[in-house]
Amino acid sequence: MKILSGTYKGIRIETTKNASYRPTKSRVRKSIFDILSPFHYSNILDLYSGSGVLGFESASRGAASVTFVENNFKNIKLLKHNKIKFNNTDFSVIKNNVEIFLKRSDKKFDLIFADPPYGKIDYEWLFNSCGEKISKNGKLVVEMNNNNFTFNNCVEKVYGETKVLFYNKI
Repeated sequence: MKILSGTYKGIRIETTKNASYRPTKSRVRKSIFDILSPFHYSNILDLYSGSGVLGFESASRGAASVTFVENNFKNIKLLKHNKIKFNNTDFSVIKNNVEIFLKRSDKKFDLIFADPPYGKIDYEWLFNSCGEKISKNGKLVVEMNNNNFTFNNCVEKVYGETKVLFYNKI
């Protein structure tokens, strides 16, 4: 996977065969960042990070800090390996369960990405928990399979079997 835009455009994000994650497709990632444009988010939280491509793309577009939360050891190792390709961004790689992290963290974020395993979490809980961690005028972006779930005041975009919900905290 390559970074699509920004300072690090073209940098390759290394992944692994037989990955435990499902990377966000380039077409969907481009659409997400087009919607987030102009990119003015400083503190990013990337939940269920997997390859970390959404967080790394944010760093390329000017984010000052990116926090990755992932519980798979192999994915953590790749995140740490890939983060050295980026200067001028403060990265935190946290090995933890997302639910535990959200309960314990008191930090606020300008932008939160969540790309959980499809159909394996309670989306209502995720939106409510993340809503507490978003700073004023921040955004939550959740990728999921194209299902019937919706959340109040979200913009919904569908890309084939993938649906992305955008929530703005006002």
